[in-house]
Amino acid sequence: MAIRVENVNYIYGEGTAYEIHALKNINLTIQDGEFIGLIGHTGSGKSTLTQHLNGLIRASSGKIYYNDQNIYQENFSMKELRGKVGLVFQYPEHQLFEVDVFSDVCFGPKNLGLNTAEVEKRAREALKSVGLEESFYKQSPFELSGGQKRRVAIAGVLAMEPEVLILDEPTAGLDPKGRDEILDEIARLHQERHITIILVSHSMEDIARYVGRIIVMNKGNVQWDDTPKEVFRNYRELEKIGLAAPQVTYIMNELKQNGFAVDTEITTVEEAKDSILRALKDREKKQV
Repeated sequence: MAIRVENVNYIYGEGTAYEIHALKNINLTIQDGEFIGLIGHTGSGKSTLTQHLNGLIRASSGKIYYNDQNIYQENFSMKELRGKVGLVFQYPEHQLFEVDVFSDVCFGPKNLGLNTAEVEKRAREALKSVGLEESFYKQSPFELSGGQKRRVAIAGVLAMEPEVLILDEPTAGLDPKGRDEILDEIARLHQERHITIILVSHSMEDIARYVGRIIVMNKGNVQWDDTPKEVFRNYRELEKIGLAAPQVTYIMNELKQNGFAVDTEITTVEEAKDSILRALKDREKKQV
């Protein structure tokens, strides 16, 4: 197993008048190769949780294990952990600082102590894997579009060859085409490299389409941890905590209420299309 979180609590401003209990007794196991969606309203604790997983924030109490090693033990290498558990922030400009794109992607593997040839090889492979052509390599990362910046930020993490990739709102502010391109690239990386993906997103459509497991955070707690179908079955309860199900969930439930024999546990457009066509055919047969 890649990551195990045991009884983790985190308190911002502990002992002050501004104390906030951001994580409350979190227990999770994240297996190798999973594609996980992490959702929750603003302030639910999801971003705080992700920053614990690669040691950017230290828990107030509890333990976190990476490959059965307690990351808080003395002599544990946080540098090595951050090479294996890569985090791409919501705002890519926070991770970009070199004079050109290629230098920026080289920065991470260079810090691992690799020789120049290996560093550059990894950088080229990472940039290729996110769909950036060589014509971008010598451009300043700050001259790129939002989608291109995100690709560079993801490439910079991939160049370190992580075993776990955490993406915090990787498609925020992008148009539908840019969003689909980036998520399709992430899905392809998951399939080809078998790395663990943790996707933080407010888009229930994206979550339903790509992930195999959803963790729902609410007020610092894990409220649900299950498959998309099981989580979105509770769409009325999700609404009470400021979330929702994919739009197709509402459409399918409304069709069901109007007498169509559709599957209300559908979570993607493709599944909805098939279910609606079957229901229409069944209805036509009954009318003959």
